[in-house]
Amino acid sequence: MSLISQVLTVLCWIVIALAISPILWLLFQPYFKGWSRAERRAADLLRDILTPEQARQLVWHGYLEIPSPHEPQRVYRVPKSKGYVQVIENGRATMRLCLQPVEYLPDADIVVLHKLMIEANEETYLQKANKYLCIE
Repeated sequence: MSLISQVLTVLCWIVIALAISPILWLLFQPYFKGWSRAERRAADLLRDILTPEQARQLVWHGYLEIPSPHEPQRVYRVPKSKGYVQVIENGRATMRLCLQPVEYLPDADIVVLHKLMIEANEETYLQKANKYLCIE
């Protein structure tokens, strides 16, 4: 086997490993961190709800972008862990939203909560959230 073919083989395996690593991370992350049963179940639910592209975005960027069902130029940027949800309109942050459950939920359940509320009833979601305008 020539050196070039060996290098190409190694590069192909690296590309394959990089492509599947975010999904593997979502699968095994709860077990590496020693999470509680609730946190593992929350991570499983989140994995089941997200598309592979959304899962990669959440792992690589630390947030999930959810397009508005009613406003084509609006996107909600939901963080993977605690923090504000950013409202992005026409590529610019216009608002930060704070909406938290009354009782403790694992971070993965919070992401699911935001995703389902935005997709199911965006108006109610916006009414319930505390809003902070972004001024540039």
